[in-house]
Amino acid sequence: MNAHLAHILDKALGLPAAERAALTVALLDSLEGSDDSSIAEAWRQEIRSRQAALRTGTVKAVSWAEARARLSTL
Repeated sequence: MNAHLAHILDKALGLPAAERAALTVALLDSLEGSDDSSIAEAWRQEIRSRQAALRTGTVKAVSWAEARARLSTL
């Protein structure tokens, strides 16, 4: 990851959860190259579901360092 991308990621991770979710949807939409709003809505619902699971304690978050370490082993 280059320094510019790392800086953008740090800024994005500093956003409130709702804003990170909106940014995620926008980024995913840009990769899909589709104007199909049903895809965007499905992601919004998934994000809301995951946020609710975090709030209720159904799932536990891990630090970015731990997540990155897990991903690097895949």
